[in-house]
Amino acid sequence: MYIAVVDGQGGGMGKSIVEKLRQVYGADIHILALGTNSLATAAMIKAGANQGATGESAIVHNAYQVDVIMGPIGIVCAYAFLGELSPAMAKAIAESKARKILIPLDRCNVQVAGIKSKPLPQLIDDAVAMI
Repeated sequence: MYIAVVDGQGGGMGKSIVEKLRQVYGADIHILALGTNSLATAAMIKAGANQGATGESAIVHNAYQVDVIMGPIGIVCAYAFLGELSPAMAKAIAESKARKILIPLDRCNVQVAGIKSKPLPQLIDDAVAMI
């Protein structure tokens, strides 16, 4: 299985997702770290991603190459991560045929009705269990 983890800013959430994926699935999956900036990409590679790429072109191209895309819900919202996620990135992720497993944080001013507020580590556990 080929999984892309998308994150921006410092890459902390992406790093946690990659670590949890490695802990649960080991080497049975291929993880591609896609960062909106090099700091985020580096954090995910250090956490155990097989490969990494940075920026709009990398995210747009690879969104169509993977089986699963994981990240915060903001990755389908233009200008998320304080503007780091471009409209082209959000569109490519949203239009990709890959299964999207999104973590419902309300930091990008998007709230999902019916979702209980949980600590981030528990949300990541729930997301990884969906694989």
